[in-house]
Amino acid sequence: MSKIAIVYHSGFGHTDVLARDVAQGVTDSGGVADLLRIDGLQADFGEFFDRIADADAIIFGSPTYMGTVSAPMKAFMDASAKVYFTKAWKDKLGAAFTVSGSPSGDKLNTLTSLAIFAAQHGMLWIGTGQNPGNNDDESAAIEVENRLGSFIGAMAQAANDSPDVTPKAGDRATARSLGRRVAQAATRWRAGIDHRADALLA
Repeated sequence: MSKIAIVYHSGFGHTDVLARDVAQGVTDSGGVADLLRIDGLQADFGEFFDRIADADAIIFGSPTYMGTVSAPMKAFMDASAKVYFTKAWKDKLGAAFTVSGSPSGDKLNTLTSLAIFAAQHGMLWIGTGQNPGNNDDESAAIEVENRLGSFIGAMAQAANDSPDVTPKAGDRATARSLGRRVAQAATRWRAGIDHRADALLA
């Protein structure tokens, strides 16, 4: 059974909604989701690093503020320098999701920053694996998965509204799909590692 750590910051609740959808996708695929929400002023991430240690994958989540990750997420990233020097996350799977108020909001830069961060740790990146959704101007388009057309990670739009009503169904389904894909990939990855270990012991 794969264990997926979901490390995220949520300023207004929208990223939290997505994180829980990602976790639902993980559990739907038989994985174990460990939600690790970063507090706004958090400086000590020791417990997070301990819980991440035995995870097969880490899914990072951040709102896009001013075209990049939020300050609390950046604090987590900077604090992981201690982990970086030990390469403790090397060969773990990585993925990410983000949300902003507008359809673009420069979310790609946030996901790229998180992908580079994972690469620095020696992680292996998992994208959405989805084609872009049906791109039209009809209201029904908000129900379509990957309607914002992202490949590197899951994107969502909050439309500057309450997390009780947004992100919309299509974006939330995209988050669940990402969780499922990472959990399934982690299961295959774990099976390969276990098989290799068994062969070495034989």
